[in-house]
Amino acid sequence: MEDPTQQEQASPEVPARIRAGFDSQGLMGHLGARMTHIGPGCVHIALPSRPEVTQQHGYFHAGATSAIADTAGGYAAFTLFPENTEVLTVEYKINLLAPAVGDRIEAVGTVLKSGRTLTVCKLEVFGVQDGRRKLVANGQQTLIRVDRPAP
Repeated sequence: MEDPTQQEQASPEVPARIRAGFDSQGLMGHLGARMTHIGPGCVHIALPSRPEVTQQHGYFHAGATSAIADTAGGYAAFTLFPENTEVLTVEYKINLLAPAVGDRIEAVGTVLKSGRTLTVCKLEVFGVQDGRRKLVANGQQTLIRVDRPAP
């Protein structure tokens, strides 16, 4: 018997569903974040540097760094969920390892364990300058799969 998760991963509708959800998020649009990679259990989100996403020293603000990390993990989990479901963050912890500097920061959410109800993801955020990446934050996240409300 084929695993339904594998069927969902193979579906061409998954990236469209992920992009539609991401595009409907007001915060990601407000920040200027964009989704740069969608794969089974892995999503990348980039945030270009500009004054509106920095703190007083010119580094990317921890709130912006955390927001794209949380979103990357959430959508990474969502890539493995069946249709007619949604994803919500239950909790996450992020460690800020170095000042986030660069032309952009890039969050990578990767599923560590996808369960029937709860999913755990690894979160990484890199500062990217002239094509060089430096890890500036990492964390872990727990998400819950919920049924989409009936229309």
